[in-house]
Amino acid sequence: MDKSIHVSVDLPLLPLSSLSPPSLLPLSSFSHPSLPPEVEAQYTLTRAQRVRALLKTAIVHLINYQDDAELATRAVPELTKLLADDDAVVVNKAAMIVNQLTRKEASRRVLMQSPQMVAAVVRAMQNTGDMETARCAASVLHSLSHQREGLLAIFKSGGIPALVRMLSSPMESVLFYAITTLHNLLLHQEGAKMAVRLADGLQRMVPLLKKSNPKFLAITTDCLQLLSYGNQESKLIILANGGPEGLVFIMRNYNYEKLLWTTSRVLKVLSVCPSNKPAIVEAGGMQALGQHLTGSSQRLTQNCLWTLRNLSDAATKQEGLDGLLQVLVGQLGSDDVNMLTCATGILSNLTCNNSRNKTLVTQCGGVEALIHAVLRAGEKEDVAEPAVCALRHLTSRHQDAELAQNAVRLHYGIPAIVKLLGQPHYWPVVKATVGLIRNLALCPVNQAPLRDAGAIPRLVNLLLKAHQDTQRHTSSSQQTYQDGVRMEEIVEGCTGALHILARDPVNRGEIASMQTIPLFVQLLYSYVENVKRVSAGVLCELALDKQSAEMIDAEGASAPLMELLHSNNEGIATYAAAVLFRISEDKSSDYRKRVSVELTHSLFKHDPAAWEMVSLLAGPGLTGLHPGIALNQSNISQISHCFRGELYHNPNAHKWTRHNRYHSVINLYVYRSCSHYHKNESPITNSI
Repeated sequence: MDKSIHVSVDLPLLPLSSLSPPSLLPLSSFSHPSLPPEVEAQYTLTRAQRVRALLKTAIVHLINYQDDAELATRAVPELTKLLADDDAVVVNKAAMIVNQLTRKEASRRVLMQSPQMVAAVVRAMQNTGDMETARCAASVLHSLSHQREGLLAIFKSGGIPALVRMLSSPMESVLFYAITTLHNLLLHQEGAKMAVRLADGLQRMVPLLKKSNPKFLAITTDCLQLLSYGNQESKLIILANGGPEGLVFIMRNYNYEKLLWTTSRVLKVLSVCPSNKPAIVEAGGMQALGQHLTGSSQRLTQNCLWTLRNLSDAATKQEGLDGLLQVLVGQLGSDDVNMLTCATGILSNLTCNNSRNKTLVTQCGGVEALIHAVLRAGEKEDVAEPAVCALRHLTSRHQDAELAQNAVRLHYGIPAIVKLLGQPHYWPVVKATVGLIRNLALCPVNQAPLRDAGAIPRLVNLLLKAHQDTQRHTSSSQQTYQDGVRMEEIVEGCTGALHILARDPVNRGEIASMQTIPLFVQLLYSYVENVKRVSAGVLCELALDKQSAEMIDAEGASAPLMELLHSNNEGIATYAAAVLFRISEDKSSDYRKRVSVELTHSLFKHDPAAWEMVSLLAGPGLTGLHPGIALNQSNISQISHCFRGELYHNPNAHKWTRHNRYHSVINLYVYRSCSHYHKNESPITNSI
């Protein structure tokens, strides 16, 4: 706050009572009428001296009549001229007077009603080389900016470009007045945002993030938020000028709550920009934002959570997030829906294709916390979907995946999860749930609880519904979407889950009893390669039962299966081979021989070395025979066994013993062909 100006006047003045009404003395009559001629001569002054003396007199008048709007009205025209004077001292004194006038409501209103005065102040501020004059002028504009009329006057007078230039001033007070005035304009004056952008305001503001005054930084960051919200070009300018690094530095090193809040608001806006996301993450944004999740400021915590949620799909490979993950697991116990939505979404993304994060979350009680989140979510899809996705990630492809699969059952999660497949269908939740059920079924102990919870009929019903939807759109080249989910994905997911559930003999019988075999055979003709693969896979399991094998054969599966033997997709070809083996058991020797020839040609057409091993295993009696005879009926059980369970190959085991050489060849082949069977994990990218 500027102090009042105290001036000692060394010229004789009229008594205050004689000044009625108060007025400024004109430049042409500065000599005092009561002085004798010889005394008056010594006061013959140059023009500049006379003006300076006049200003001193005016200040005394203002001190005595500072609340008088009439005085301000009379002073404005003269002061407007003085602000444009060639003498820097005159301009300085005039700026000081105008600054004093803005301290009182009455005179301030008079000033803001004069476009000429406001324009003169703007010109004086941007043209002067004197820091004190610039400070006074900036202070005047700052005072005027507290009222809408003043904001409009500044805007119309071209004040925004001048204020933007002041952001490069070396004087801290000028910087403060400039940024505060611009902030008021951005908040309340229509058109100000565009004007600031056109004046390169962002390029001047971002470097100010290196300042150390927390209150100044709070205003600056709020300006950045106002300018970047909803404007992609502004976000890219902030990025180009090093904004993400400066903002993350503030979040990491300051504890002033208002500054942290305004900074988190900028980061939240930038976190939906694909270009800014990786820059914020690389600058350590995830860790810096994570520091503020346990503080007392609710608004800061919420902003940090939303920002982390938006950034998390770009941070799936980021290291050093152990502390954040543990805090997020703790946040799952919150009753706040927004907090729950963010925490589940972040965990879902950070556990996507990151085995280390999966293991850590599993070990710190993440499975139980996520199940409770699902139970509390009810019909809130924004919580249910990411929570189920996170569980799907935790139950697959990491060292504690089996522990997570068991934990879901032990914490009574299976009934709640299966229930999500019921009506009404929100397809993103259904898709995630189907994938989770498939993973849970990989644990043999979970097979019965899944069956008891009604997973099989629900999966079959979903499969039928999704397949019908795809069939209705077969004539068009467009894929069928519902809630952003392709129905082909639902068909693939349900069939894949039933494939794993069919490993259990009781489940196999229930699946077959629901008249699913005709549908699975029909799916062999699908134009989607993955659908062909999973349908061949489930038929492979069902064919273990003789009755089901006969039904498969009766549905005419041999023809499409023979065709699929020659598929370039090794998984499809291998499953087709297994099904054909199983349905040919009761066929004539000629039929079995023809199937054997086809299978051998298909399985080993690209791998002569594997065929050589089969020949060695079968023995010298095979010499001269067609390779297909090697895959005779006595080996069917071995081949069938290769298609069961989760297959892994140890790349270090280059040597095979003679008794399992044939089995290992097939096992390796199946491993290669089925390595893509696991459901692909993908982060949730929609931003808030």
